[in-house]
Amino acid sequence: MLLDHWVAALLVPLAYWVLINGIDDLFIDFAALAGYLTRSPAPDERELDEVPERPMAIFVAAWQEHRVIRQMIENNVAKLKYRDVTFFIGAYPNDKPTLAAAKEAVRRHPNVHLAVCPHNGPTSKADCLNWIYQGMLLHEGKSGVRFEMVLTHDAEDLVDPDGLRWINYYAQWNDMVQIPVLALYTPVGEITHGVYCDEFAEFQYRDMVARQRLGGFIPSNGVGTGFSRRALEGLAARHANRIFEPGCLTEDYENGFRIAAMGMSQHFIPIRFRHGRPVATREFFPKEFVRAAKQRSRWITGIQLQSWQLHNAKEILRYWYWFWRDRKGLVGNIVSPFTDLTSIYGVVSRLSAWWLHHEWRFAQETASISWVWNVGMTLQGAHTLFRMIFAGRIYGVLHAMTVPLRVPYANILNGYATVLAIFGFARAKLRGTHVRWVKTEHAYPNRAALLMDRERLGDVLVRNQWLTQNQLGAALATKPPDRRLGEHLMALGLLTEEELYQALSLQNNMPLGKSAMDPITIAITRTLPAAISKHWRILPFRLAGGELHIAGPNLPNEEMETAIRRFSSFELRFHLVTPTDYEELARQYLE
Repeated sequence: MLLDHWVAALLVPLAYWVLINGIDDLFIDFAALAGYLTRSPAPDERELDEVPERPMAIFVAAWQEHRVIRQMIENNVAKLKYRDVTFFIGAYPNDKPTLAAAKEAVRRHPNVHLAVCPHNGPTSKADCLNWIYQGMLLHEGKSGVRFEMVLTHDAEDLVDPDGLRWINYYAQWNDMVQIPVLALYTPVGEITHGVYCDEFAEFQYRDMVARQRLGGFIPSNGVGTGFSRRALEGLAARHANRIFEPGCLTEDYENGFRIAAMGMSQHFIPIRFRHGRPVATREFFPKEFVRAAKQRSRWITGIQLQSWQLHNAKEILRYWYWFWRDRKGLVGNIVSPFTDLTSIYGVVSRLSAWWLHHEWRFAQETASISWVWNVGMTLQGAHTLFRMIFAGRIYGVLHAMTVPLRVPYANILNGYATVLAIFGFARAKLRGTHVRWVKTEHAYPNRAALLMDRERLGDVLVRNQWLTQNQLGAALATKPPDRRLGEHLMALGLLTEEELYQALSLQNNMPLGKSAMDPITIAITRTLPAAISKHWRILPFRLAGGELHIAGPNLPNEEMETAIRRFSSFELRFHLVTPTDYEELARQYLE
């Protein structure tokens, strides 16, 4: 068949590419294995505690992040096991909703400050970070505090409670410390987000460890990166105070390279598990194909296209292998979907020949390079197996088993993103304009997503001395399977209702009590139908800043939020009240 001939002709360059790419990945696999075999033991709790806390500043660049910025600040301020930390939120004067949300966070938390860019946005994340740095300098001048470390984070990040302690530990010897970054778990059916889970698990488990073992520069992941003050001042001196390159869409990657080029030490903290979770920054990534493609096109534009313009030949030759590896996706991302199609065509044509009792002509057409194809596909299969192992370590066996199903989808997604990046970059060059910053819409993890990282109720009670460890152990031993721990402790007389709800408030980072709710007006309580309020045992009590504040004795879940959103487009803010207090409110406003 004529089609066999043309597919066979296409298979020749594809086969050699698959082989070269497979050998390259195999080399990284062995380097990562060597890195794990030779890595130093992880610090224990005593070693982490013995290192004096460095004053740390966390930079959060925000453009149209009013829906998530306050949640991010409040959740992380409550969880971090590091006292000497200050948040700096960067916002633009023409982004009024984000400014309002940031100002509210500043009002509520003494260690949160606002840095407003002197011009309208959006510009780029790097530009916003540069102005946050200037705002930090002004704060230092007024307060007399000098920050020794600066961390970068996004408005949707869940910072690990112990993450800053680990960065502080390794900052004793390094000017840049990168903590792992992982996607939060989502159901297997969310295939686009599942690709992020797979790829980030593989990159953090394998590529970053291999780079460190082979002496390559460590790229910043954009979040969870700690920079020493010496590194930032060195960047400012070398690059005309442009610590973060404002013209680059991936300033994080660029700074990793620049710090290594200055001869400063870098360290990637390998994934370690503590308290049943990996010590890592967690976040949700886009769940829709188009949004994911836009985000990836920005990464590809910055790393694989723009960075060529920012470095001279000497710099490129010094790190030639890493430039090759980080940029081979320009070819590989476009080639991979064709490789999948060719493989499918080969299988279909063979089955067709068997069914019709014909000679399989495709095998004759490809006989000359069959060994190249077979070796390359074997290496590709090994690569997929390793990805399954890495993803399984984080997300479990079911997620790992579905990795091969997401590989072809990931190839299509990355191929489309690469085409977008190439056309966008070429269009900007032809027009003589800057490449446009494509903003990713962020969704902060909902309360259900936070459950995996929250402290257990029993631990909260013991830590705050409402219970002794022995009392907790005895209560757990006698608790019936169908009774919640708090209810059981109240039945035993070990806790009052008020003490239980104070602990639930701390555990879930939710405000508690009626004192913050005065005065309540009838008009506000009627923003939701009475039937909804009674069914879910909730009461609207305040409407301010585009947010509807709701009180209730139960922790909100997705089903409750979905039901409420049918009747309200406001952002929802939940407050805990004890059942006794709720019954009093319900009698007054709902009957």
